[in-house]
Amino acid sequence: MAVNASELVHLVVAGALTFALGFERDLRGAGAGERVFALIGIGAGVVGILAAHGAPAALTGALTGVGFIGAGLVFRQEQPHIVRGLTTAASILAAVAIGAAAGEGQLLVATAATALVLLVLEGRYLRVLRVLDSRRWASRFRQDESAMPIRTEAAADDQDGRTGDQLAPHLGH
Repeated sequence: MAVNASELVHLVVAGALTFALGFERDLRGAGAGERVFALIGIGAGVVGILAAHGAPAALTGALTGVGFIGAGLVFRQEQPHIVRGLTTAASILAAVAIGAAAGEGQLLVATAATALVLLVLEGRYLRVLRVLDSRRWASRFRQDESAMPIRTEAAADDQDGRTGDQLAPHLGH
């Protein structure tokens, strides 16, 4: 397999785009920063070049391997039941796909994906997009963990002797 100049450009683009993702993650205090992301992007770029030369299974192996890195970034805290690192782990998965796309020569796809990932990561910090931040609206909705069980008519009949018709006004029917 002879490597040509365009493939080297693809590799540089893979590293640069994923470096940008890592830079954002580092700014936000994530567990992985620009060096980790750039290394993942460059590695995925090499795998993308190999896949373009007839080794598509290499891409599957790269995605699987990066899954272990992402899993290592996810931490669960006992109090108050918070999971940390999911955004960075998902960003690493995106970095692999971006690096692979760049490696295969899909530079427009890789660049657009990088822009979209950065938009998602930074959306809550951009004044125009703050309305899309779910944390802004969360207090208006009941959380799944605190949801009260829904009483069905049959359950109500069994529990307190009222029939479904007698229960209906209480259920908002």
